Amino acid sequence: QVQLVESGGGLVQAGGSLRLSCTASGRTFSNYAAAWFRQAPGKERELVAAISASGGNTYYVDSVKGRFTISRDNARNTVFLQMNSLKPEDTAVYCCAARVATWSGRYYSEVYEYQYWGPGNQVTVSS
Repeated sequence: QVQLVESGGGLVQAGGSLRLSCTASGRTFSNYAAAWFRQAPGKERELVAAISASGGNTYYVDSVKGRFTISRDNARNTVFLQMNSLKPEDTAVYCCAARVATWSGRYYSEVYEYQYWGPGNQVTVSS
């Protein structure tokens, strides 16, 4: 069992930056692939970025490429999402997710592929 807790959300003006953190407890986090998803009111949950267990491979949805960076520090059992040049359309509840990786270089991009979820953290970008 893995427990995930997010931190770092809040209110920011358009063009600003935030860094989200997701800290895991309960297992060796270096065996887990991870991702950040978001869900805005009235919309489906969508993948924002994913990272392999090793941290060597990443994926970004087109709308955040060049603005967001996913990274991880396995020694601290933490995954980060650095969000720059934020836009009002980035407003959502952001959740981190994790799953046991079948091999260290693979990331996963579908909601159903993840076993463990954090409670979510609100990010609001004002115009």
